[in-house]
Amino acid sequence: MVSDPAEDLGALATEQRNPATTAIDRMSALEIARAMNAADTTVTAAVQRELPPIARAIEGITTRLRQGGRLLYMGAGTSGRLGVLDASECPPTFGTPPEQVVGWIAGGPDALTRSIEGAEDSAEAGRADAARLSVIAKDTLVGIAASGRTPYVLGAVGYAREQGALAVGIACNAGTPLARLVDIMIAPVVGPEVIAGSTRLKAGTAQKMVLNMLSTGTMILLGKTYDNLMVDVQPTNAKLRRRAIGIVREATGLPESEAEALLHASHDEVKTAIVAARAAIDPVAARARLIAAGGVVRAALESGR
Repeated sequence: MVSDPAEDLGALATEQRNPATTAIDRMSALEIARAMNAADTTVTAAVQRELPPIARAIEGITTRLRQGGRLLYMGAGTSGRLGVLDASECPPTFGTPPEQVVGWIAGGPDALTRSIEGAEDSAEAGRADAARLSVIAKDTLVGIAASGRTPYVLGAVGYAREQGALAVGIACNAGTPLARLVDIMIAPVVGPEVIAGSTRLKAGTAQKMVLNMLSTGTMILLGKTYDNLMVDVQPTNAKLRRRAIGIVREATGLPESEAEALLHASHDEVKTAIVAARAAIDPVAARARLIAAGGVVRAALESGR
């Protein structure tokens, strides 16, 4: 049963008034900035307390992606926008296909640029959107809701659980209805906002930090990095091409001109260029070695020893 979104709203930590900012409307611009900065210092500690469930989620997501599943983010308002943002940055950063990491917001794409607040109140809409995304057991669905009680998110998570998918929750309150539904709950409790109830502030920052960890940690475990270099970056514009050349140079020690030439010979595949240079083989052989190693650069290099 999905809770009434207005039920006990005032009891939530994210809805309380912050005693440090009760006079914020009388502050100067610098005082406002200082007050907000001081409030934000609590966010990292709140996220730090949730590192164990974050790690479990990374492991679970990685397992399912290796099985051909997907990572799906679903949320409403700011929470939904943050999920869409994280998903949209995975293809250029990690070379993932667009359908592997998907973000969906209550109200659909229009809600990305304008508020459609009523969309979050329907659990049925959440279930319908999860069904539209064809959630299956190999998938992971991450429900994002600062309050931990948004009906849309609860409906989506409930549907995902029925399909056997891994359900992960992200909220900024403890003991929420979302926590009772999911397999893994991540709840960085950041406390009252500078502006009471404005969860695009500390809560939004905490959610963004958690999402960064989930996607980045998963991609690292999948072999999308070599050392701390993003070796699956897609050089689709001038900036990214310069970055790709720099990554090849950093990983191989080649002069920039040689790194650029090798990247071109490797059909802009950064991993292939790195393996070719470090193993002293041609790009075709390097690509074959990478395929045999599941796309993991370090494993491909070690396989030739």
